[in-house]
Amino acid sequence: MNEQINFILKNETINNLKIFSQMLDKSIDEIMEEALDEYFIVIQKQKLEKNIADENAMTSLDYDEFWDGVDL
Repeated sequence: MNEQINFILKNETINNLKIFSQMLDKSIDEIMEEALDEYFIVIQKQKLEKNIADENAMTSLDYDEFWDGVDL
């Protein structure tokens, strides 16, 4: 499904898109699609790593922390 979204880019970004489009012999649409796909992969990886780190932080008590305040 193709959907059109309007957004604003800096002039420098637009110029770079035009230059790289010519250099790579790719359309600006292709470049944008590839760049966004890579961005989404990076963000998903960062989120996953953060979730794992948060989960580990909640469950990684050392012996003294775990037993602190427990009367046996």
